[in-house]
Amino acid sequence: MATHDNTEHVSDATDEAVGWESKLRYFLNSDFVRSAPYWGIPFVLMSIAVYGGIGYNFAISFTDYEGLGTPDYSTLDLEMYAQALSSDAFIAAAQNNLVLLVGFTTICLVLGLFLAILLDHGIRFSEKFQTVYLLPMSLSFVVTAQLWLWMFNVESGILNLVVTTLGFNPVDWLGNPSIALGAVIFALIWQFSGYTMVVYLAGLQSIPDDQFEAARVDGASITRTYLRIIVPQLKEASVSAAVVLMVFALKAFTFLYALVGRYRPPNGTDILATLMVRRAFKFGEWAYSAAIATMLLIMALGVIGPYLYYQYKQGSL
Repeated sequence: MATHDNTEHVSDATDEAVGWESKLRYFLNSDFVRSAPYWGIPFVLMSIAVYGGIGYNFAISFTDYEGLGTPDYSTLDLEMYAQALSSDAFIAAAQNNLVLLVGFTTICLVLGLFLAILLDHGIRFSEKFQTVYLLPMSLSFVVTAQLWLWMFNVESGILNLVVTTLGFNPVDWLGNPSIALGAVIFALIWQFSGYTMVVYLAGLQSIPDDQFEAARVDGASITRTYLRIIVPQLKEASVSAAVVLMVFALKAFTFLYALVGRYRPPNGTDILATLMVRRAFKFGEWAYSAAIATMLLIMALGVIGPYLYYQYKQGSL
């Protein structure tokens, strides 16, 4: 009986070894392993440059690092986070980020949807209008900022030329804290509304024409057709466009850096990204800036995370 049991045990062990050998051979011959020489090196480099940088930033945010020497990791605390959250400059920048996030995103979505409906409805010269609306999106943020810097110029800007022609005094668009952020949002809407228009136009063109015909036969007006039937079907387009716009609103550093100036004092347009860079490079408060960067990352993940979960539930990931 003991010999029989030993034989069965050896047989099971042999089958298990053969099974593992078969699985290993299958894994080594898989597309994942065979393609490793192509994606492996970029993945390692990205991990070091991107995720390594994020990890290092997260680590120094718990120190008192000022940019010189080696960070002292012996005493780690949340002092920089507490200092940031209690700072008037941080709170003002966060509020501007929120205004930019909500105002810029909402107006871009509404305007892009309106333009997409006009083009989808077949207005005259729609193809030429589509090119005009998309043109700003082809420009870099620096070029756009320089263009609007000239437009907003107090003495020679075209906007003040129109204002003075109407009999009003010139407006300091970027120097007046009460309207500076609105001027920035207006310029960003000019550049991004073409993007939302394309996203919505693609969604509109995927809707069968039968729905328009059925609504017309039922006596529904164009406005009611779009509001009750068409627009509710653009939920995925709205979510996709909103996520892109909100992520940009959180980190619109390049545009503001070029438009407002490198170390210009806050004039109502400071956001967390510009505050972070100024405190690091002008004042040498690297740990403080690292704490702001970490909070910005958390905010961005708060925007992207629900979207990725939504895509996963929809089966798109």
